[in-house]
Amino acid sequence: MYFLADTDELDSPALVVYPEHIRRNIARMVKIAGGTERLVPHVKTYKMAEVVRLQLAAGITKFKAATIAEAEMTAAAGAAFVLVAHPLVGPKVRRLADLQRLFPSVQFATLVDNSDTAAHLNAVFTEQNQTARVLVDVNNGMNRTGRAVDDNLFDFYRNLSERRLYPNIVCDGLHVYDGHFRQSDFAERKAAVDAAFVPVEVLLQRIEAHGMPQPTVICGGTPAFTCHAARKAVHLSPGTCLLWDWGYGNALTEQPFEWAALLLTRVISKPKPGYITLDLGHKAVASENPIEKRVKFLNLPDYEPVSQSEEHLVLAVRDWDALKVGDVLYGVPYHICPTVNLYNEVYVAEAGRVTGTWQVVARSRRITV
Repeated sequence: MYFLADTDELDSPALVVYPEHIRRNIARMVKIAGGTERLVPHVKTYKMAEVVRLQLAAGITKFKAATIAEAEMTAAAGAAFVLVAHPLVGPKVRRLADLQRLFPSVQFATLVDNSDTAAHLNAVFTEQNQTARVLVDVNNGMNRTGRAVDDNLFDFYRNLSERRLYPNIVCDGLHVYDGHFRQSDFAERKAAVDAAFVPVEVLLQRIEAHGMPQPTVICGGTPAFTCHAARKAVHLSPGTCLLWDWGYGNALTEQPFEWAALLLTRVISKPKPGYITLDLGHKAVASENPIEKRVKFLNLPDYEPVSQSEEHLVLAVRDWDALKVGDVLYGVPYHICPTVNLYNEVYVAEAGRVTGTWQVVARSRRITV
């Protein structure tokens, strides 16, 4: 299913992606959402135009990005709508205006949660003779970005919508990211997600009562995907589910996705009995978690991580005599998003063989804009 027949020509460490698995994950994502119309998947997990195109082929046209480079990659691949879901400050505001000019057929939007950001956006887009589309970023408990749900939020939303203070900004709705809810028990996670969304529902009722247009509401990420899917009036923005990983696979057991990206690594040393060393250091797999939560090997039973440095991962193993220097191991990353970001290109595996490579284009902070 995952193991390859032609590893002699494959350098390591490497990341291998499996397009058929990605296609099946896309189909599952669409099924959970009840169709493609409500999906605004996040591209930050994979940063590859080919994965965007696989979703376009399935009928998905709207996407979310974290950087200007990711937004440019997504627009160039053929997306119709791209939300840059990150506070834009400094030169990034002008870069968004440049991106809009470069792709006039693509509708771009970004987030605002304060008047200073709104004023800066309005000033730059006025100077560029353009209009910026925005969603108000709502903080419903994660406390990372966004504006708290209170009377000031309604006033801020109304000021943006009326366009008197910010005439070159069009406010399309709300962005509600609740990535802090990661309970393994689905009922507990859904209860927490639903409770945190109640103030947002009150806000939506207030917006409607004041005769303003119905807002677009983009909710959640992958952990809350199956929770918000039952909320028919909102858009959904999962991302990790395209490639999946060991961490979410363990935690989000109700979600039916499969691993679509694996690490390929080799034994490079057997420094003493019971120990092997792999070429899978910090530079090859995301290492923000404790060492026991970085990679899970599919073809190595009975091992324990001992240490990791920039280029090496040392494991204690039971079957030390059976392992040889040069042996290939396949590992599932615990956190796929920052792992992908460590690679300029990935191997593409189909029917048990590598058929080519894909460039991780949006790993760069800047492509052309």
